[in-house]
Amino acid sequence: MMKKKLLTPLAEIKNVGPKTLDKFKQLNLSTIYDVLYSYPKRYDDYNTYDLMTIEDGQKTTFVGRVVTQPLIRRAGFKRTILSFKLKIDHDIIMVSFFNQPWMKSRFEQGEIVAVHGSYQKTTQRLTATQLVPQNYLGHLMPHYTLRRVFSQESYQKFIVNLFKDSDLIINDVVPLYLRQRYQLLTDNQLLRLMHFPKTKQQQQLARRSAAFREFFLFQMQLQEIIYQESYQEVGIARQYHRIPIDHFVASLPFELSSAQKRVSQEILGDMAETKVMHRLLQGDVGSGKTIVAAISAFGAITAGYQVALMAPTEILAQQHFAKLKELLQPFGVHVALLTGSLQSKQKQQIYDDLASGRINFVIGTHALIQKSVHFKKLGLVIVDEQHRFGVNQRQRLIDKGEAVDLLSMTATPIPRTLAMTTYGNLDISTIDELPQGRQTIVSQWVSPKQLSKVYKAMQKQLSQNFQIYVVSPLIEDSEQLNLENVEALHDKMAQQFPNYSVGLLHGKMTADEKSSVMTAFESHQIDILVSTTVIEVGVDVKNANMMVIFNADYFGLSQLHQLRGRVGRGQTQAHCLFVSDPKSETGKKRMQIIEQTTDGFILAEEDLKLRGQGDLFGHKQSGVPQFQVGDILKDYQILVEAKNSAQEVLTHDPLLNRTPENRELKELLNYLKTKTKD
Repeated sequence: MMKKKLLTPLAEIKNVGPKTLDKFKQLNLSTIYDVLYSYPKRYDDYNTYDLMTIEDGQKTTFVGRVVTQPLIRRAGFKRTILSFKLKIDHDIIMVSFFNQPWMKSRFEQGEIVAVHGSYQKTTQRLTATQLVPQNYLGHLMPHYTLRRVFSQESYQKFIVNLFKDSDLIINDVVPLYLRQRYQLLTDNQLLRLMHFPKTKQQQQLARRSAAFREFFLFQMQLQEIIYQESYQEVGIARQYHRIPIDHFVASLPFELSSAQKRVSQEILGDMAETKVMHRLLQGDVGSGKTIVAAISAFGAITAGYQVALMAPTEILAQQHFAKLKELLQPFGVHVALLTGSLQSKQKQQIYDDLASGRINFVIGTHALIQKSVHFKKLGLVIVDEQHRFGVNQRQRLIDKGEAVDLLSMTATPIPRTLAMTTYGNLDISTIDELPQGRQTIVSQWVSPKQLSKVYKAMQKQLSQNFQIYVVSPLIEDSEQLNLENVEALHDKMAQQFPNYSVGLLHGKMTADEKSSVMTAFESHQIDILVSTTVIEVGVDVKNANMMVIFNADYFGLSQLHQLRGRVGRGQTQAHCLFVSDPKSETGKKRMQIIEQTTDGFILAEEDLKLRGQGDLFGHKQSGVPQFQVGDILKDYQILVEAKNSAQEVLTHDPLLNRTPENRELKELLNYLKTKTKD
């Protein structure tokens, strides 16, 4: 009989008919591998506990005798409670099943039963979820995410039958020498203990090996990409001219920080090599990334190439255009702005000038990736706030040139854990110091009951001729979120400060309206700008010395830090007030952290802990890998070991074709790529 491999399609398994196969497809399971390596979501512990030692609220299983007739009563509309008393040794507790009236027939007065649920010690009541079969007692039972496609029992039975199949071959993915080094289980062992552990200790033992295996496979895919980019993707050595760059740096009205000098050299050095640059420039808000981008762009231009800088919003694109044109135009650089709001005639002129090479530096939004945009000789793409763009969007711009170098920029510092996962295929440059003379922003968490204190602080800033940002999370009222809306907040500020000009800015305004408001604020025709988070990135008004953020607990730490970075751009002491009344302990902790910490890297790590790896930037990022069992915070050391192991394997066998084990590993990696595309 032919042996079954893990990648054998489920359609080839005996007793899996069309209907069952359709159910597996609904769960995106198509092979034996998919089933066995989709681990349980949780384990129900059917070990029994003593009433004296159990903790309040603990999930538990009790075995006892039903001593009263089970009764059903109604509790409000469409709610039922099935209750009976259960005698456990010499104690009696009340057992209640909510909204399961059909369970009544399962219990008879006088019989011995096992019930599982959450126990409230003070009221001696078990809120039960299920009647436990006798053969479950003393076990950890797996519970899978099945979306009601299969029952838990039938799915468990299918997996048991797979393990019983003597023709099934379960090969190891992690090489023997690595398993021995890190004391890992074989795949056969970890699968059996992940699906059907007898104890929590067995499950934890299997979980460690499963986490390493998961990280190892991910790092193998990532390291393969790095290998291909480093050794197979032939770049163009763009030989920049040092003298004009030195003249440009000398012309700046300030001296570069040592960090700015270091990262500028890293980028220019990359561009001069014969491999394509993939570099991420990260720096805290106000650290001076724009100047580094200007030096990088000028370097590419001195080598005879064109540069494109893509920003996520028109406001940010306009800010970059104004600043970079002022800096680079005196050195013969023709800088243009391309956004969706330009008239057709203006766009066509820019298209023509890019195609002819007359424009050598274009700054824009998504308008840059349109089919009508062609370059004569694109050499460098700079993407600002890169996490706001999809991989495909970046690639469409890169594809407009030959072997184009990529510089991604972010003011949201990447925690080291995410840097190793999401950005593992990028070289990372970090600006880890603020420019000279820049003062730390004074931050304070204020209760909504202390608004008089807020208004007093605002009045002090206004009387010193400084400007203020006032930020609200929403444009309109929301029934779900009782938050200050931006229009009501604008009216409140206008009433509170009748002698000052109050402006309004939000995402629903047209591009021209936004531009008009920002121009008025920059020229100090507006004293107080009430805005949504549209001002979160890039806006640079040095006279804006205070920010007041209402409902601050609605935002993540990194987003609050981004917003705070809009003030303190000059040489004076800036202030940021966080108006908030958080109801949760997590919300209170966030307010305490943001009040005490101005280091974006520390905040990014804290945000990752509080909000989870998929929500670092305030909204789910599709590029952040989601692991089944591995936790990139708790299992960081395992992640490091898995990365080193993947590099070691590829160093000895870059094409994964020298041993039967590596060839099987290559086959699995190729299969996982097809699953990712699905």
